[in-house]
Amino acid sequence: MPIIPDTKDWTWVLQRPCPECGFDASATTPATVPGAVTDMLPRWRAVLLRADVAERPDADTWSALEYACHVRDVFTLFDQRLSLMLTDDAAHFEDWDQDRAAVEKDYASADPAVVSAELTAAGERIAASFAGVPEVHWGRTGVRSNGSEFTVLTFAQYFLHDVVHHLHDVKG
Repeated sequence: MPIIPDTKDWTWVLQRPCPECGFDASATTPATVPGAVTDMLPRWRAVLLRADVAERPDADTWSALEYACHVRDVFTLFDQRLSLMLTDDAAHFEDWDQDRAAVEKDYASADPAVVSAELTAAGERIAASFAGVPEVHWGRTGVRSNGSEFTVLTFAQYFLHDVVHHLHDVKG
């Protein structure tokens, strides 16, 4: 059963700490992202080993497995977008419907072992991508389809919040 889509604009996390997960964007730079991502990967793998990984806590909330699939896809999507920001002036990002992706890719029925391997590989890739960003490029820009503009710096902050927040969601 599909979840009601989250239509909130989460860019506010760039201005103040998230009261739910405690993430403070001001402490994040592209240089700190690689270590933060790789430090979370074992916690995501542990989540995917839970016996109840595919069970939704309620009808309106993704299971830990579905969140892990989402994070795997976020790693891949943001890696692609980071590459665009570093190669294209004022890169534009196509819309991504995370809820449609969850249904089309059948997150709920995914194999946790496969997701664990894919999430780890995608996390290591984006960590390496952020590790390769020279400070001189932190001001390069990209624009999301809804008009939200990011620099590589704010993009890194926004990205990391997503991953931290979802680990908090699954009590990882």
